[in-house]
Amino acid sequence: MHEPVLEARGLHSFYGDSHILHGVDFTLARGEAVGLMGRNGMGKSTLLKSLVGVVTPRRGEVVAFGRRTRGMKVHEIARLGISYVPEGRGIFANLSVRENLNMAARADADGRCDWTFERVLDVFPRLAERLGHGGQQLSGGEQQMLTIGRALMTNPQVLILDEATEGLAPLVAREIWRIIGVIRDTGIATILVDKNWRAVSDITDRNVILVKGRVVFEGSGGALRAQPELLSEHLGV
Repeated sequence: MHEPVLEARGLHSFYGDSHILHGVDFTLARGEAVGLMGRNGMGKSTLLKSLVGVVTPRRGEVVAFGRRTRGMKVHEIARLGISYVPEGRGIFANLSVRENLNMAARADADGRCDWTFERVLDVFPRLAERLGHGGQQLSGGEQQMLTIGRALMTNPQVLILDEATEGLAPLVAREIWRIIGVIRDTGIATILVDKNWRAVSDITDRNVILVKGRVVFEGSGGALRAQPELLSEHLGV
């Protein structure tokens, strides 16, 4: 495995008195794609939020690019090279597509700008046709494209996608998966959460299943498909 860019070590995270993560270990290597799976309420989003600083673990630590992140603010962690696309998209509805993209533009931690406005539009030609449209005028699929495009404008080394295709029509979802594949092939390390475990496992190097805040499986897509009883018990398929 390549050097880790993001690590969780023995994470215990809470919401109030509710103990959500129970000693979770998680590693993302440079250029790797990892699928994070599990039924609703099993701790997937809490793990993602713990990795990016939205949730502060009570025990354990997160290490990003070799730096312990405890005490760092969310925007400081993001500046290390992590872009997080949360569930629900969250674009600026009153801004145009062009404005949504340009407001996110920045170089990476080394000053490089590999992901330019033009390159993002090459990957998302549908957005190029709607540059003057407001966020609220876009379809759900276009909003998700804009959200991912805006994340790329920060020139991240790590891209985290929570529920990448939730609520999208199958045809639109396939286009999102194609785009994620293109992004992954550029070498950006990626964490994917989505209910479509087949689509996730087809595009990832490794998959992790969480059950009640604990890791119960870690392995390749092939290893996952070889265990139908595991899929039935923990993913409901």
